[in-house]
Amino acid sequence: MDNIALVFPGQGSQKPGMGRDLIDAYPVANEVFQAADAALAFPLSTLSFDGPAETLMETHNAQPALLTHGVAVWRVLQERFGASIRCTAGHSLGEFTAHVAAGTFDFESAVRLVRTRGELMLAAGVERAGAMAAILGDLTQPIEAICAAARADAGVVVPANFNSPGQVVISGDVGGVERAMVLAKEAGARKCMRLHVSGAFHSPLMNAARAGWDAALAAVEMHDAAVPVYANVSAAPVTHADVTRELLSEQIAAPVRWTESILRIAAAYPGITFIECGPGHVLGGLIRKIVPSATVLQAGTVANLEAILVSQAA
Repeated sequence: MDNIALVFPGQGSQKPGMGRDLIDAYPVANEVFQAADAALAFPLSTLSFDGPAETLMETHNAQPALLTHGVAVWRVLQERFGASIRCTAGHSLGEFTAHVAAGTFDFESAVRLVRTRGELMLAAGVERAGAMAAILGDLTQPIEAICAAARADAGVVVPANFNSPGQVVISGDVGGVERAMVLAKEAGARKCMRLHVSGAFHSPLMNAARAGWDAALAAVEMHDAAVPVYANVSAAPVTHADVTRELLSEQIAAPVRWTESILRIAAAYPGITFIECGPGHVLGGLIRKIVPSATVLQAGTVANLEAILVSQAA
């Protein structure tokens, strides 16, 4: 593989047991989990490996756990494939993992940063209760128009994640989200499903966290990325540290433009191989819906990694 795009998942992909097999097989992965425990001054690795699931699901735990797992996977692949990485991207939280892989900031700074991000997002959700919902299927109206109609009489609601054709997530006030779900069904949605989340992520309700979030970002040393990172906010490649800081500030309340990001990567690097670094295969499924011809490899377990490494050694 001479052309690789690394992609990193966001919240929802976490599960107890993630990473346990990696630390037994790869010393470099074990070092990453130990570094996370030290940086956070609590045993994140134990929570990742043993749960309980309810605690791991909490946003201030899920975010550093997913980042740690993704970086551990990347460290295993780095020696073999580092020179072949053309760009990186990540879904929501995963954008921070993508920046670690691209060299924007060091791992210890990143794991503390996303722990703070989770705490701030949780606090914003407590301050003003919100909701999110997945809207599946083709719609007869743009989701933006549906949300605008719902906002007119039921509260804030906006598109939060443009995940793939036929899959978008909306976010906002409970009333706004519920009204938008009704309107989406009337517009042909196959399924509208409330998500189990602690706040209205990627919506204006997260602006309550902006002051604390900007302060946390300002305290982190950032460097120009070694390879382009496709930003959630703009769906465009970014390398400059100052631009990265601005976009990560906006990202907390802005929609994730995942579909557009993948289309741009595929257009910029024809024939590129996507490697999903993290637990599960959510992004792989989305990428195949966005670009049906795409080659996507999963890299979340020892079995995945060994299959990739062996295939490239042949």
